Amino acid sequence: MEAMSPRTEPRCRTLSIHVVTWNVASAAPPPDLSDLLQLNNLNLDLDMYVIGLQELDCGIMSLLSDTAFEDPWSSYFMDVLSPLSFVKVSSVRMQGLLLLIFAKYQHLPFIQVLSTKSTPTGLFGYWGNKGGVNIFLKLYGYYVSIINCHLPPHMANNDQRLEHFDRILEMQNFEAQDTPNILDHDLILWFGDMNFRIEDFGLHFVRESIKNQRYSDLWEKDQLSIAKRHDPLLREFQEGSLLFPPTYKFDKNSNNYDTSEKKRKPAWTDRILWRLKRQSQTDFQTPELSAPFALFLRSYVSHMVYTISDHKPVTCTFDLELKPLVSAPLITLLPEGPCTMENDLLISYCLAADFLSSPWDWIGLYKVGLRHINDYVSYVWVKDNQVSFSDRLNQVYIDISDIPETEDQFLLFYYSNNLHSVVGISKPFKIQPFSFLEEDPLDEAQPQI
Repeated sequence: MEAMSPRTEPRCRTLSIHVVTWNVASAAPPPDLSDLLQLNNLNLDLDMYVIGLQELDCGIMSLLSDTAFEDPWSSYFMDVLSPLSFVKVSSVRMQGLLLLIFAKYQHLPFIQVLSTKSTPTGLFGYWGNKGGVNIFLKLYGYYVSIINCHLPPHMANNDQRLEHFDRILEMQNFEAQDTPNILDHDLILWFGDMNFRIEDFGLHFVRESIKNQRYSDLWEKDQLSIAKRHDPLLREFQEGSLLFPPTYKFDKNSNNYDTSEKKRKPAWTDRILWRLKRQSQTDFQTPELSAPFALFLRSYVSHMVYTISDHKPVTCTFDLELKPLVSAPLITLLPEGPCTMENDLLISYCLAADFLSSPWDWIGLYKVGLRHINDYVSYVWVKDNQVSFSDRLNQVYIDISDIPETEDQFLLFYYSNNLHSVVGISKPFKIQPFSFLEEDPLDEAQPQI
C-alpha cells in the first residue's frame, strides 16, 4: 500500500557519525571504552560508528585464531554496541589494520556495501603492515568511501608518506556504475596513523609548548599542514583544529611522553580527514542532483585516559545532513498476527516496483540486540515455504519448530543476494509463548495475545 501511495518529497535528515582511530600497539581491549565511544554523553544520539584500528596483534597464533573467530576488538565492540541497537554493517582487515562500521538497525535498508578493498604499501609495495583498507558503500543513495590507513614512520620519511597516501588514493577504483574513481564519491572519510611529524622545532620547545597548551605554536611545522599548503588535491581534505596534545609517542601505561633513550619528539600522528565532492554547475541547475549533503564537525579530540598503547586514540563526531535519495526501503515486511508459539510464523512482504528479487534472497528472524547479520535465530528462503504470492505481495512462513521459546523481542530482515545487503526490516515484535482464552460476558471464548 505504501508503494502504491503518492510519493512525498523526502525530508532532510541528520545522521550523527562517530569516527575512531587508534594505533593499539598489539594490545588487547581495555575493560572500559565508554569514553572512547561516548557512551555516557547524554547530548549525543549517534546513528553510526566508524572505527579504524592499526597495529592489531599479527602474531601467527593470533592471526589463526582471528581467522576462525572474531578478533577480540571486533567482539568487544559488538558486545558493547549491540545492546544499544547497533549492528555491524561491514568490516575489512589487512594484517594489523582493521576497519569496522556499525549502524543502528533501522538504517540498514538504506546502507548498501558495494565493496571492501585492501591496498598494501609495505615492503616492496606488497606487504600489508602498511597501507590502507577501504569500505565503499551507498548511504541513503549517496556514495561514501571510508579509508583506514597506516603510513610509513620516522621524521625523514615524509616524502614516502605522501607517496603512499597518493598510491592508496590511486588504487581505490570501483566497478560501480558512474563511480569509476574515489574522487567521484560524495564523501570520503580518511583516517589512521598517518605518522606525520613536527619539523624543525627541538624536543624542548615542543614539550614546553605542549605543557603550556600552546598547540598553535606547533601547527606551522606539522608535516601534514605543510603538505596541504603545496598539494592542491591534499588541500581538498579538511581537518578540524588540533586543539589536543600530540598523540604520539607515550610511555605505555602512562601519560608521559617518551622517556626512553631515543626520546622521540611528540607528534600528531593520528588524524581524521574528510572530503566532500564538489558539485558541478550542472548539479546546481538540476534540482534532483542538488540535494543537500553537508558534513558538520561537532568534536575532534584525543582521549588521554587510555594508556595501553604508545598512541592516544582520536575521535571525531560529525553531523551529516542529507536529503535522502532513497527514502523508502525496497522491501516492506511484517509478521502476520497472532504471533504465538502454537503457530508457524506467517510473514507478509511487499516488493518495490524496481526491486529485482532472487531465489537466493532470504528472510532472517533475529532477536533485538543482534550483533551482525549472521546472528539470525532462524531463516527462510523467499521461494521456500510460500503460502501465496503475486507481483507485489508475498507470504512465506517460518516453521514453529525453528523458533526458540522466549519472550524476547524479534525483528525480521530481508537480505538481497543481488545487492548483498539488508533491504527491508520489520518493526520489533514478540512471539508469545502461548495463547490463552478469556471468556466474554456471553461465555464465548476470545483469543488473547
